[in-house]
Amino acid sequence: MQVHNLCQDAPVALLEPGRNALPYDCRRLRALRFKVFNERELLMNGMRNGISRREVLRMGLAAAVVGSLSGGALGQAAAAGSQAADKGKMFPERFLWGCATAAHQVEGNNTNSDYWTLEHLPGSMFKEPSGDACDHYHLYPQDISMLADLGFNTYRFSIEWARIEPEEGFFSNAELDHYKRMLAACHEHNLTTLLTYYHFSLPRWFAIKGGWQQEKAADLYARYCERVTKHLGDMVGYASTMNEPDVPQLLDWFNLPGLPPGVTITQAMQMSAANARKQLNAPDFGDFFFGDPMKTRDGLLSAHAKAREAMKSVRGDMPVGLNLAMSDDQAAPEASHLEEKRNAVYAPWLEVAKHCDYLGVQTYSRSIVGKKDLPAPKGAELTQSGMEFYPECVEHVVRYASKAAGVPIIVTENGIATEDDTRRVEYYQRAVAGVKRAIDDGVDVRGYVAWSLMDNFEWQSGFTPKYGLVAVDLKTQKRTIKPSAAVLGNIARRNSL
Repeated sequence: MQVHNLCQDAPVALLEPGRNALPYDCRRLRALRFKVFNERELLMNGMRNGISRREVLRMGLAAAVVGSLSGGALGQAAAAGSQAADKGKMFPERFLWGCATAAHQVEGNNTNSDYWTLEHLPGSMFKEPSGDACDHYHLYPQDISMLADLGFNTYRFSIEWARIEPEEGFFSNAELDHYKRMLAACHEHNLTTLLTYYHFSLPRWFAIKGGWQQEKAADLYARYCERVTKHLGDMVGYASTMNEPDVPQLLDWFNLPGLPPGVTITQAMQMSAANARKQLNAPDFGDFFFGDPMKTRDGLLSAHAKAREAMKSVRGDMPVGLNLAMSDDQAAPEASHLEEKRNAVYAPWLEVAKHCDYLGVQTYSRSIVGKKDLPAPKGAELTQSGMEFYPECVEHVVRYASKAAGVPIIVTENGIATEDDTRRVEYYQRAVAGVKRAIDDGVDVRGYVAWSLMDNFEWQSGFTPKYGLVAVDLKTQKRTIKPSAAVLGNIARRNSL
């Protein structure tokens, strides 16, 4: 049968579509929540009786809901079991457990952005256009409710500059009010908000003028951040000036198959940029990836500084930081340039982070660093994105980042691209165990945010890589909650391994 969220018309299935779906009533479950269940015990019992892992997880959630509805012994037993959790497995009080999205990747129809323009050029480097994406722009009420009902207490999302300032100097109050409603929905569900002001995509007019390389880039961005903070700042838990500004430098170290010998990803991007500029008749067109990497970094460093100042001028007590892309860099046995890489990619931003209220770190795997990043070890398990399956990366990165920056750390992205959700379950279990080890050793980690809440538009790769805890049918916009969402959500609800 088809099941529907009673708060929206878009259908939502729990764990499995069809006959095994469990109705998702956001209004009722918002009050009741799911009780914690011992998924390991359920899994082992189920396997002995020939029941699939998926069915076990579905039954576990169903039993938990029945217990909460009864208000009797079953519900009390679940609560007692939760209270008796091993103290050694507990995370700090008020630890942030969340999921992340980015506006262009989930909202849909971001028609005034540079990426929308590039997606629709002949011979585009994008596998497919973003189109309606996950239609999160309209379906955010149910998606936020779903996130909270799964057990998370935090939502990290971005606002879209191209919507808010679609033409230079014109700010849309309607779009600002839209994001205010999103923040209000988070507050309604007692979710802490991590708001990213800029996540890769730019207004088309800003890109046509040269992107981050233009002389006025920092001032234009600071004006936008000030306007946004005046409208939304009182509802923001944590603010980020920008997402992964170090990526242009990080790409120079990647070694991806399919490129001509001696050609870096950055050089390949420049060739694509030249073609796009010609097609658009815009000789100065520059976005996050199209431009001189060093000039782009200079523009971003200046923009971060001025944006942070502008945001603090409106709300001085708002925690402001930024989010860095970081590999778990490990030295190759011979000819390792590990320190050179760290100095070239991370060092300028880690210095900036010393003056921030927190640093968001975003990591997915490790890199063995020789003269450049080497291919994954022979025989290593690879994810859909070609990265090595290596969940221990997050523990190593938070240790390094904390020591280098000296400010509180929030893991603002970590996850895995895979069609096999059992591998996602193992990845998250090992990843959060690593975060706990770091915390136990005194590393100041304040939160863990999974990428991503939903399968979404993964930039040049289109919709193929599956990072989501929730699957999305792009034709019907039906959400299907994966078992990994239940596993990680229960860890979040318990605040314990």
